[in-house]
Amino acid sequence: MTRGHSSSILIVDDEKYVRESLRMALEDHYVLHMARNGAEALAFFESRSVDIILLDIMLPDTDGRRLIPDFKAIDAGVEIIMVTALQDLQSGIEAMKNGAQDYLVKPFDIDNVKAIVARAVKKKTLQKEVFLLKHEIGHCRPFETMVGQNPEIKKVFRMIATIAPSEGTVLIQGESGTGKELVARAIHNQSGRAQNPFVVINCAAIPVTLMESELFGHRRGAFTGASRDCPGKLEIANTGTIFLDDIDSLSIKMQAKLLRVIQQKEFERLGTHRLIRADIRIIASSNQDLLALVAQNRFRQDLYYRLNVLPIVLPPLRERRDDIPFLLKHFLQIYAKRNGTPTKQLTPAAIEHLAAYDWPGNVRELENLVERICTINPERTIRLGNLPPLAAIASPKHQRPLREATQAFEKQYIESALEAANGNKTEAARRLGIHRNTLLSKTKELGIKKS
Repeated sequence: MTRGHSSSILIVDDEKYVRESLRMALEDHYVLHMARNGAEALAFFESRSVDIILLDIMLPDTDGRRLIPDFKAIDAGVEIIMVTALQDLQSGIEAMKNGAQDYLVKPFDIDNVKAIVARAVKKKTLQKEVFLLKHEIGHCRPFETMVGQNPEIKKVFRMIATIAPSEGTVLIQGESGTGKELVARAIHNQSGRAQNPFVVINCAAIPVTLMESELFGHRRGAFTGASRDCPGKLEIANTGTIFLDDIDSLSIKMQAKLLRVIQQKEFERLGTHRLIRADIRIIASSNQDLLALVAQNRFRQDLYYRLNVLPIVLPPLRERRDDIPFLLKHFLQIYAKRNGTPTKQLTPAAIEHLAAYDWPGNVRELENLVERICTINPERTIRLGNLPPLAAIASPKHQRPLREATQAFEKQYIESALEAANGNKTEAARRLGIHRNTLLSKTKELGIKKS
């Protein structure tokens, strides 16, 4: 067996001589696994991913064709090759209409077996290459990193398309991690300034004493340590767009100076009185309610109204849960490309569990979780049991009460055991070390759906 080969095959046939014939034909080039019936094959595929399945139609416990949707539900990218006797040739052809890639006819011609399997491997390779090519081309699309089908996020997309051609200032508000910078970049990329600079200033990350120099630049000798002339971000962004992230972090003094830039379209470097033209579009963002800050005298009212010409409010992820499966798929593809590995798949139970979580850190938290599970899980298929306890990774700001967090962990743990046992409650109870009646009581108490 060539251990370094990346392609693996699951051979599903109840006849030992068939399994051995296929082993002899393929073991020098692929990693092989064997199953004698449908239940054994499904249990194996739930626990370990393979690239190709050689699936006999006449299995002792089921018609192999009925297993195709089950395999595809676990991993839509798996290639299935049906194995059929000559008299059942029509069944193999029909299976191709239901998702099989090809079919093999018993008795086997070894060269034909190798050719058909090689063709399936090539198809998977080409699919991967096409995906990577499309992903590269996709960088030209305005919303290529913004994913969603929810009506609220579609409103945001339409708003971006509407306001991008204008020159008005934009204020983007939303919780941390909702994608405010992505929206700002999309607006810039669809504007007449798209070929000019897009400059980001993280107002919360720059000390108050350095913010003025960061924005306006300075002249040599303007202050201690200013050993040379240095342009500010406003100057660098000339003819382009500047994105002021977390603008609520600016001091009242800096807010006044920024207001002057917006009103007069000019500014001065520190240490000089030479005016510099500010041909820039300003986009600002905040994760706080700026009107509330105005009422508290922590944000200038005149600046607020100067910024809030074209407002966009981003919904938190918990208010668009139907987008979570799309986002999961999107980030799984991104990290597969980044790591140079095949795209991992989440089982339906894992997706359902993640869709029920509140995501206090929003899309950023979801992306971080996907990166984590892609990095630490070697298998292609990520099951519920592979996920970290979400209650345990909630941010301190959104920490759940102990009872609620305990119930969330308990629910995930039981769902994981049920998934591993293919819904068999007796087996799941055995794995959990509890009586079956206790498990039934717990599933009712925690609102776990029956399998």
